Amino acid sequence: MRELDQLLGWWLDARYERAGTEAKAAFAELLEQPDPELWHWLQGHGAPSDVRWRAVIDEIRTRDHV
Repeated sequence: MRELDQLLGWWLDARYERAGTEAKAAFAELLEQPDPELWHWLQGHGAPSDVRWRAVIDEIRTRDHV
């Protein structure tokens, strides 16, 4: 899904380099989740149970406000 790639690519380009080890690991784990689940979370129709994943998702969702 192109939209999903763009959203996740934003975090990779804008945040990955400065992110800590835990955030990088969380991002890598997120990439292993099914696309429909990721899309659901990124659209704000739910949230992952893992707080580390949630932090990355929240950062992506609020990227224009940071």
